[in-house]
Amino acid sequence: MLQFSKNALVSAVLVALATLPLLVRAEASTSERLAPSTMKAVGTVDERYQSYNVEMLEVTGGKFWKPYSDIDASSSDGEAEAGSAPSGMDPGLYQYRAPLDLANKRLRAMAQALAPAYMRISGTWANTTYFADTDTPPKDPPKGYAGVLTRQQWLAGIEFSRAVDAPIVTSMPTGVGTRGPDGVWQPDQARRWLDFTKAQGGTVAAVEYMNEPTMAAMGGAPEGYDAQVYGRDFKVFEAFMRKEFPDTKLLAPGSVGEADADWAVAKGGYGNQKALPAADLAASTGDADAFSYHHYGAASQRCKSMGFQTSRDQALSEDWLSRTDKTLAFYRDVRDQSMPGKPFWNTETADSACGGNPWGGTFLDTFRYLDQLGRLARQEVDVVFHNTLVASDYGLLDENTFEPKPNYWGALLWRRLMGTTVLDAGFANRAGLHVYAQCLRGVPGGVAMLVLNTDRQKPDSLSITGAASRHTLAAASLTDKTVMLNGTALQLGTDNDLPAMNGSATAGGELSFEPATITFLSVPLAKNQACM
Repeated sequence: MLQFSKNALVSAVLVALATLPLLVRAEASTSERLAPSTMKAVGTVDERYQSYNVEMLEVTGGKFWKPYSDIDASSSDGEAEAGSAPSGMDPGLYQYRAPLDLANKRLRAMAQALAPAYMRISGTWANTTYFADTDTPPKDPPKGYAGVLTRQQWLAGIEFSRAVDAPIVTSMPTGVGTRGPDGVWQPDQARRWLDFTKAQGGTVAAVEYMNEPTMAAMGGAPEGYDAQVYGRDFKVFEAFMRKEFPDTKLLAPGSVGEADADWAVAKGGYGNQKALPAADLAASTGDADAFSYHHYGAASQRCKSMGFQTSRDQALSEDWLSRTDKTLAFYRDVRDQSMPGKPFWNTETADSACGGNPWGGTFLDTFRYLDQLGRLARQEVDVVFHNTLVASDYGLLDENTFEPKPNYWGALLWRRLMGTTVLDAGFANRAGLHVYAQCLRGVPGGVAMLVLNTDRQKPDSLSITGAASRHTLAAASLTDKTVMLNGTALQLGTDNDLPAMNGSATAGGELSFEPATITFLSVPLAKNQACM
């Protein structure tokens, strides 16, 4: 009875606060308290929860998103040469890039620091990539394919995966070249590729049948490909994988861009290409091990002709940050109908589709990156793959120098501090202040919290019980690419050494959070029973 009365009183106070002027409300928020020792467990995530994508096109080389500085102001009306752009997309938005140097010492060091993780090697181009299991690969892809993956290129992918403790997640080639005379998908190409991987000591932890079947035509599927044909082919794929590679998880359907909202990037399809609804695709995937999906809250300014745009002014708004929830809610309904009880894998996400927005590589997007990890961890999502590790504006690393972008520093702190048990922080997120909590990684009984002040102008505060170590990320300007930790700029040392990134000791009690800052708080002596 006493507890009920206390809760009722707190609710009444919060309702009253909502009617006060904003300045007074900010001062009154000091009554909001975080108690790490009593936070309850609400779920768990995979040890490799925070993972990343390396596009298949990065491994093979080919035409990927052109930098904004190089995009011609007038869109190309010319025909795309074979394989230069996905079906229906403007070839003027792409330019050739050489295969990624997966042996680069800096790249490996940066990826290793995020371990353990999964590395997803997939993307639109994977659907039409031919694995050349020969000493002399063909110069041009065979008929029905758009690209060639050589032995040496794939060996580099396998070696990178092993070196950085990131088992491979991928999708199958599914284009016209993989099909028999009757049009049914054949596993021959997949078998050679996966057999080679296994023989070379590689680990394929999970596979999807097709990358983004929502947009099957864009991904090189045969003309007229629909959900019924997808279901037929998925059954062939499933039987093949269960028999010959039973230790590899099956993920399905890998849909993209659906939500009950006008901003959903698959709404109405791409151009004149009709989208295949996830509900229809998933009707035949019930025996898969997890429900996979992609989320993009917008198409980037690179693809402005498609619509579905956002702006940097909206990048800290509640509408923008909550879009990942709306996509998941849409797919949850589909999951509950077709694959009840299966966990979610978000196998591709970033600030926006089409290579990311111009501010995707600045501190402004780090709020979305970390807020999304915090949100999805509480909602049955086992793994989240950021797109990408390197390529284009949304990469965690600069695609030319492999130096960390702001999102990488946020990712590194998440990796070091946030464990696999998800806690109820006891705080209702509100406009301007979001809080997430998980067990402190590697410290029995410890708790880690993530506090994001998304208000661009006003500080906020919370009361914390127990001494903590504080890591606050900030930038002189939200669109800077240089990030400060507790006032010191983060940068690589000699020989690619990462900075120590030590926290600042702080006593319990009232803590202030400056405008537009991200703070990790670790409480190693919380003695939280859920974290023992």
